[in-house]
Amino acid sequence: MMMRSYNRLVVRGVTLLLLVGALTGARAQSGGGLYKRPPEVGKQETGVPEALKNVRIEQRLDEQVPLDIKLRDETGQLVTIGSFLGRKPAILALVYYDCPMLCSQVLNGLLGSLNAVPFTAGRDFEVLVVSFDPREKPELAAGKKRSYMIRYTRPNAEQGWHFLTGDESEIRRLTDAVGFHYAFDERTNQWAHASGIILLTPQGKVARYFYGIQYEPRDLRLGLVEASENKIGSPVDQLLLYCFHYDPAAGKYGPVVLNIVRLAGALTLVGLGGLLLVLWRRGAARKSPTTGGVT
Repeated sequence: MMMRSYNRLVVRGVTLLLLVGALTGARAQSGGGLYKRPPEVGKQETGVPEALKNVRIEQRLDEQVPLDIKLRDETGQLVTIGSFLGRKPAILALVYYDCPMLCSQVLNGLLGSLNAVPFTAGRDFEVLVVSFDPREKPELAAGKKRSYMIRYTRPNAEQGWHFLTGDESEIRRLTDAVGFHYAFDERTNQWAHASGIILLTPQGKVARYFYGIQYEPRDLRLGLVEASENKIGSPVDQLLLYCFHYDPAAGKYGPVVLNIVRLAGALTLVGLGGLLLVLWRRGAARKSPTTGGVT
């Protein structure tokens, strides 16, 4: 008797579970209830405003920067990009001076690297710091320049650093030419932008991109040598350029293994040749008869 009652309970329990499963499946297919079907692939929402989705640095190597772009320097004088070029390469840093954090880190990283590089701003290259915020004026640029010239430990540094501002149309011409995409975020009242610096040739063409807020002094040094078309630098720099090549994807200089092996082989042969020459001279000196007589 007890066994029959137990069997009835089991049958009822299984039937109830099947009914609940069927109802849940039906509600899932109709989109009702707590169950939600996963979004379709490629249509997931990221929460990023549409205006900010294109914020990035797009590489445009060898692109010509318009030399007639008009900006104002920290004294308020109207200048052109071309007035800083022609004979020397330039480092271009696109920032805005009232940036609460990232732009200062970009400039601090650049300053630290330049203090470790043997070249001097003004003598060997130019530094162009351009605000992409058209609301900022030369007075703000002048204050920013003073703060950085205190920490750049080179003579006549102010002649090589230029802190620039300009109208929106002129700024856009520059940022479009070098592939620097940014946007204003109204939620935070700040500019959204990527971080990095750009090297220009004396002719105003885009030569190199270095990303982030820290720049290896070796990379910056080699980039300046190449951007200058080897007009600055030493034989050591030429040797380093033989062993290290610029990787556009990484924005850094990486070792060329084959060239390093070749160089190591050549140095080994030179070393062996020098050793053989020394040994040959010592042997020749031992075999040569000594001259002299007894009186």
